[in-house]
Amino acid sequence: MGADRLAGYPGVGRVLVVVPTYNEVDNVAPIVVGVRRAAPAVEVLVVDDASPDGTGVAADALAAADRRVHVLHRDGKHGLGAAYLAGFGWARERGFDAVVEMDADGSHDPRELPALLDAARDADVVIGSRWAAGARLVNWPWRRLLLSRCGNGFARLVLGMPVSDATGGYRVYRLSGLGRLDLQSVCSQGYSFQVELCRLAYRAGLRIVEVPITFAQRERGASKMSPLIIGEALWRITVWGLQDRRTAVRRGLHGTATGQVRWP
Repeated sequence: MGADRLAGYPGVGRVLVVVPTYNEVDNVAPIVVGVRRAAPAVEVLVVDDASPDGTGVAADALAAADRRVHVLHRDGKHGLGAAYLAGFGWARERGFDAVVEMDADGSHDPRELPALLDAARDADVVIGSRWAAGARLVNWPWRRLLLSRCGNGFARLVLGMPVSDATGGYRVYRLSGLGRLDLQSVCSQGYSFQVELCRLAYRAGLRIVEVPITFAQRERGASKMSPLIIGEALWRITVWGLQDRRTAVRRGLHGTATGQVRWP
């Protein structure tokens, strides 16, 4: 292993950008090339769910041309959450210090990755926020905008987390922080997966910061958002909120300390 590979990103260490894909053959190359150009010190893992459109083959070609690009082929469409968890495990087994979540559809600008990684020097979790001061939305349909606004407001209200974008999927996690979370308990997919990890991180007392980003509507391919994904998110957030309130009541009755949560 070369010294350049060990050096990693200054102040953060070895970083792996995890990009889940399913039928993203037109997007995978621009994303991977964009990441490598924006942050040459990081490595990329494409996690492909047996895409029938040839995304996995395109990813293999990128990996053959760049030793910092890797591909994890899965045997079927198992969902976004499972893809990220597989990527986290792959990173942990190979000694990475931090992982990045990034969508394959082009909505997350790789040029903003250095800003997120810079923030990770003093945080366990960094969220690229669409709703923090200074963020921009580009060509987003008003229905998606309203859905995101209402979904994040609902999560903030029900779960009591002071996070403006709990559903955002452009994130950096320190592996040391992920090691404090019960990832085996994670069972949600899609829209709610991001909320679930945010809730676990908040409850574990991890230091979470938000960095404003520019979020753009995808230009190529079809969105994976569906009424089923939205329904799962609303249902799970409601259940988590009830569980948290039940836990708080029990702690109050038995005088159990809740601990301190660090927040910038």
